[in-house]
Amino acid sequence: MPRKVFWEDPYQSVHDTLVATVQGQEVTVQSTIFYALSGGQESDSGTIAGHPVLLARKEGLEIVYVLPEGHGLEPGQPVRMAIDWPRRYRLMRLHFAAELVLEQVYRTLPGVQKTGAHIAETKARIDLLWPENIGPLLPGLCAAVQALIETDAPIISAFEDEARERRCWEVPGFARVPCGGTHLKRTGEVGRIRLKRNNIGGGKERIEILLD
Repeated sequence: MPRKVFWEDPYQSVHDTLVATVQGQEVTVQSTIFYALSGGQESDSGTIAGHPVLLARKEGLEIVYVLPEGHGLEPGQPVRMAIDWPRRYRLMRLHFAAELVLEQVYRTLPGVQKTGAHIAETKARIDLLWPENIGPLLPGLCAAVQALIETDAPIISAFEDEARERRCWEVPGFARVPCGGTHLKRTGEVGRIRLKRNNIGGGKERIEILLD
């Protein structure tokens, strides 16, 4: 499994590493800054040795990168990885905005259940099992989350179980939550947020999170 530099320094956008294995278009590396889809957060976009990464996927603790045919890489070869930093940073901001919104939802609606989530470059969403229109609650939820964001509190990211690569984030005095995504250093980096309701039927409500 690779050393996951995106946890050690999620702000790093270029990284030199070695190819570990090659099977056709599929490549693994010894260490990586390139996050693969997990927990609803989309994969990074970027290159390995100048070749665009077509797909990044998790296989247990390994990450497999799919490159174009004819990439020519070999095991042991030095390569440079580069990610689209503006995209990564928006994913980080939207990811943490969604984390804060979900924690505030849990405080506001006892018994609510999260049924899904997705963090893309333009917006994030949280799907909830809840029988009522959540729209009237959104202004209060947004105000509470925005107030926390504006405290510019530190965000602590760490391992809960390093052997199993289980991680968490913590905002002291607010919450400690299991999560293996890439996290900001401070809540203030999220910026201004907006919340929208989307009723998806079947007793489910969707909150969409956008950045101003």
